[in-house]
Amino acid sequence: MYFTASARWAGAAENMDILLASPRLDVYGQMALDEALVRARPNEITLRFYRWTDGPAVTFGYAQFVSEVRRALQEKHFQGPYARRPTGGGIVYHGEDLTFSLIFPRAGRPAEIYEKFHARMHEQLMRLGSHGGVFHKDLPASAYAPSLNHTASACFSNPVENDLLSETGAKILGGALRRFGTTVLYQGSLQVPKARENPAYKQAVIEAVRAYLAADLNPRGADEALLAEAEKLAKNQYEQPSWTEKF
Repeated sequence: MYFTASARWAGAAENMDILLASPRLDVYGQMALDEALVRARPNEITLRFYRWTDGPAVTFGYAQFVSEVRRALQEKHFQGPYARRPTGGGIVYHGEDLTFSLIFPRAGRPAEIYEKFHARMHEQLMRLGSHGGVFHKDLPASAYAPSLNHTASACFSNPVENDLLSETGAKILGGALRRFGTTVLYQGSLQVPKARENPAYKQAVIEAVRAYLAADLNPRGADEALLAEAEKLAKNQYEQPSWTEKF
C-alpha cells in the first residue's frame, strides 16, 4: 500500500479547508484513507486526488453482492484488485480516470448535494470546452439498486440523475455519497481522455469545490499519524474477506 508520508500535515489541528496531497496507494489504501479522513476531519472540508500504484483497479458499491461483482469482472476479463467502497453506487473501473474524494459537513438530502456539486462541475467542464450535458431522466427506483436483473450495476454503463455526460451521451462523471452523521463523503470519478495527465481537470474539480462550498482549499501533505491509521484500517477491514464478501 506504500503508506509513506510525502510531507507533514502542518496545521493538522487547525480548522481549515484542505487540498490534501497523499502518497500512491492501492485500491484498499485509497478506500481506507478516505474513511480515516472522515474520522479525523469530520467538521472540515478536505479534497483529495487519488494517486494510484501501477495497474488498473475496481471499486464497487457498499451494498453490492460480491458474487455479482465477480461475475461482471470475469465477463470483462478483469484480473486486477477490487475493493468494496464505504459509499454506494455500482462498479467503477479505475484505469485512466481522475479519481478524487471530497469530505465536508453538510445538511440536506444526498440527491440535492449530488445535484448541486455536479452543476458546479458541469460549469467548469464547459469552460474547458465540454459540450456534454447533465443527465435528466425520470428513472424507476430499481435503477438505483446495486443489482439489476441479478447483475451488479455498473456506474458508467448506467447513468442516473445528475450524472454528467459527454456530447455523445456517454457518462463522464459519477460519484458515490455516504453520510457519517453530519459529514458527507463523496467519491468521484472523471472519465475523459487523459483525465489524470491534464492538470486542467484537477483545477476544474478544485474550482467546482471552491464554488460549491466556498472553500479556500489550502495545500497540505498527509501526516504520519493519519497514514498509519489508514494503513491499519486497510489491513484490518478493506483487505479482509469479511469486508469484501460482506454481501
